[in-house]
Amino acid sequence: MEAVPACIGRGLAGLDHARRLAPNDGPYTLQAAIAACHARAITADATDWARIARLYAELARVAPSPIVELNRAMAVAMAEGPAAGLTLVDALRDAPQLRDYHLLPAVRGDLLHRLGRDAEARDAFRAAAALARNVRERALLLDRAQAPRAADC
Repeated sequence: MEAVPACIGRGLAGLDHARRLAPNDGPYTLQAAIAACHARAITADATDWARIARLYAELARVAPSPIVELNRAMAVAMAEGPAAGLTLVDALRDAPQLRDYHLLPAVRGDLLHRLGRDAEARDAFRAAAALARNVRERALLLDRAQAPRAADC
């Protein structure tokens, strides 16, 4: 096993300390635990996506938010497959807080692409690009809309 960089080690130690101080994880501890899962993984494939999905579910319980639910949907997609994630994403489509949030259609486009539903994926990427406020993000999303098959992530 590779040595953990010092800054990650300090962060993991801080998370352990916070958990010793408080019997129940609050929103910041849960967010730190999610970050720790990512930091511990050597690759995206080695990430404990099921644990991240469970942590997001707990975060949604203690600090409900459609953004948290969108993140949970992506973790569920990584753990259980794109169809499971898409079901959760589609349940968020009418959330007023996400109406102008470009990442909702971007995530949807990615999951549709993974399911081989490329025409729908292109539409979702175009919708995401129209909402993006950043020129680089808009360009990336338009590229994905042009050829989602060639843009595997």
